[in-house]
Amino acid sequence: MKTHATRDKLIEIGADLIAEQGFNATGINAVLSRAGVPKGSFYHYFSSKEDFGLAVIDAFVAQYDVRLAAIFEATDASPLTRLRRYFAAGKSDMLSWDHARGCLIGNLGQELSARSEVFRARLDQVFRAWEHRLVACLEEARSAGEVPDDIDPEAMASFIMAGWEGAILRAKTVKSLAPMECFESILFRQVLNSELPVTS
Repeated sequence: MKTHATRDKLIEIGADLIAEQGFNATGINAVLSRAGVPKGSFYHYFSSKEDFGLAVIDAFVAQYDVRLAAIFEATDASPLTRLRRYFAAGKSDMLSWDHARGCLIGNLGQELSARSEVFRARLDQVFRAWEHRLVACLEEARSAGEVPDDIDPEAMASFIMAGWEGAILRAKTVKSLAPMECFESILFRQVLNSELPVTS
């Protein structure tokens, strides 16, 4: 039990450090020091730094999927209202981080995809799973008449994911939610042709 608790603690602290300064700049000793774990103990829990990074990704995704399920599987809201809640959650996160962190998966994708096939493949898998939730939401919205019948849910989901991740990156660089709000506004008004009010 103690071993699992220590491993989980290392992953949690590693996720924070990686979100703040990137994977390559996050040293193993820094993680161990902040966790209060003796130096040299790292390889008792992880076979390599790459293994550690993948564990951080898996832990983040597991937690984030719970949030996504709560948003996209809600039965008290229409499909596009759920989509707006997804954007609202992202903006809330950005504010809580003072525009300094952004999306951990997006950050790692930018940093590692060209350097590691293992990381690239895992991160792509994560994005595809997120896009699948968007596809399901858009298919419901089309069936409910909330969006035009000729919308291609898969293409639109890919567009939303790429645009939203870009807006998150831009929000970090300008220290403002404006890019995220701009993307959301144009998406609903000019792409999805929806005038739904923002709801909580």
